[in-house]
Amino acid sequence: MAAPGPNYRSLLGTYLAPQRGRMAALTVLLGSSIILQLINPQLLRAFIDAATTAAGRASLTTLAAAFLVLAVVQQALGVAATYVSERVAGTATNALRADLMLHCLRLDPAFHKARTPGELIERIDGDVTAMANFFSQFVIQIIGSLLLLVGVLAVLWTVDARAGLAISVFTAITLAGLVRLRLLAVPYWAAARQAAADLFGFLEERLGGLVDIRANGAGGYTMRRLYANLRERLRTGRKARLIGSIAWSVPALANAVGYALAFALAALLYREGSLSLGTAFLIYYYTQLLFQPLNQISHQIDDFQKAGAGIVRVEELRAIQPTVTDGAGAALPAGALAVAFAAVTFAYSDEGDETAVIRDLDLRIAPGEIVGLLGRTGSGKTTLTRLLVRLYDPTAGCIFLAGTDLRTLHRADVRRNIGMVTQEVQLFRASVRDNLTLFDPAIGDARIWAALAELGLADWGHSLPAELDTMLAAGGGGLSAGEAQLLAFTRVFLRDPGLIILDEASSRLDPVTERLIERAVDRLLRGRTAIIIAHRLATVERADTILILDNGQVVEVGPRSALAADPCSRFAGLLRTGAAAEVLV
Repeated sequence: MAAPGPNYRSLLGTYLAPQRGRMAALTVLLGSSIILQLINPQLLRAFIDAATTAAGRASLTTLAAAFLVLAVVQQALGVAATYVSERVAGTATNALRADLMLHCLRLDPAFHKARTPGELIERIDGDVTAMANFFSQFVIQIIGSLLLLVGVLAVLWTVDARAGLAISVFTAITLAGLVRLRLLAVPYWAAARQAAADLFGFLEERLGGLVDIRANGAGGYTMRRLYANLRERLRTGRKARLIGSIAWSVPALANAVGYALAFALAALLYREGSLSLGTAFLIYYYTQLLFQPLNQISHQIDDFQKAGAGIVRVEELRAIQPTVTDGAGAALPAGALAVAFAAVTFAYSDEGDETAVIRDLDLRIAPGEIVGLLGRTGSGKTTLTRLLVRLYDPTAGCIFLAGTDLRTLHRADVRRNIGMVTQEVQLFRASVRDNLTLFDPAIGDARIWAALAELGLADWGHSLPAELDTMLAAGGGGLSAGEAQLLAFTRVFLRDPGLIILDEASSRLDPVTERLIERAVDRLLRGRTAIIIAHRLATVERADTILILDNGQVVEVGPRSALAADPCSRFAGLLRTGAAAEVLV
């Protein structure tokens, strides 16, 4: 497997540069700790030599006290360095998570249809978590370990050149081995992260569809799929850990060899009389200390390989760009908006016109006009509205809003001026206030109550347990389908868009509940252009124009009253035969 080349420098520059102060503090703390680690063994040598020469108790006590004080200070510096490094890691990884989340929100629906929410959670959170140590300690610890390594070798050369040469050669060989192992496990860790993402995506989907799984007796199939995902995660994780273990097994072997070499050198030089007992111990102690940076480098390389796998996957995600690009046009006018489709063709795939959902569609909707859009399932009704809010761009042709090509407008401006209520209302685990305003603090309570009153929903709002402070569960738990729709209508009304799209907004409501929201719908549509997608014919009674789609093309369009009066029209046929169910299927 060829090891990929993650762009470490770019990530470090982007997410550590704003934390220069903390990085400087971390450098000072680690540097001070290194200096103390080099000084402390000198006190030990002095203590041993003083003890072997029958020095006074006061001298020994002073050396011991100095050693203990420096050890305590060194530990305190270590705690402070850990605290600062964790702050750096938390800040950097949270910023990266936020950037990835924003990037995913800006990607096209096609991207999200190809990936499960569980997979994206794993990539945004799991992969970034694997990089936490890389942000907080990798550079500082590697540099600090190398400085400690150089400091120890320099001291050994000053103590005895022969010992310095032998330990230096040994250290160079060990470091060369570690460098060769640097990226060995990166592709294997990337595969393990992907297996974890697949597992979490599977769990998210199956838990979300638990009712259907139980109702259709698919428990056995689901468990077999779960076992397959678990086995794949075990296989890839075990392989990654096995390959990654090489990076830390090499220093373990080097430790044993190094200890034997240091002990032999110290014993030989002491036996020759070249060194005092304290100096011989110093050589052994410094050699032992030498393995601390070597082990640290080994652990960092292990984390580096995991971080490398995460960085590769993060870069892959960041490299995906939306196909719907932002325009630079002027702002849309206030009030009802005109809509026009000019020879529009659209397919969700690139396999040719035979897969097109919309085919050569021409359509004009005047400002303030209410259009009832009918058609069988798969006729292109919902696709038409998705094109209108620029979730996708047409394969061919143009769509105009207020006389301006959608592709030349800012997407945010387009979506701010188009309000959509769908069959599935997205509600969040938050208060009613936050669900109505979509967490916009600029919308005050007075404006919310005014909107509820104008829609005829003030009594409903006051009936809630804590009114606007009532907390909702994720997905709107605790609310009926009708109450969720009321929230959606109010949410749109607060934005005051010029175009309203009701995409089967009342298809799940019983007739009694539907009548309760009629007043809200009438007020919502007043003075605005509207497109009403409906399965039941009664829903389009307020429409000025009826438009019937079939196989992505307009097969009938005209004033509702005229079509109803024309016995040859499709709409009249539906009314005459009561074949609303035909529209459904």
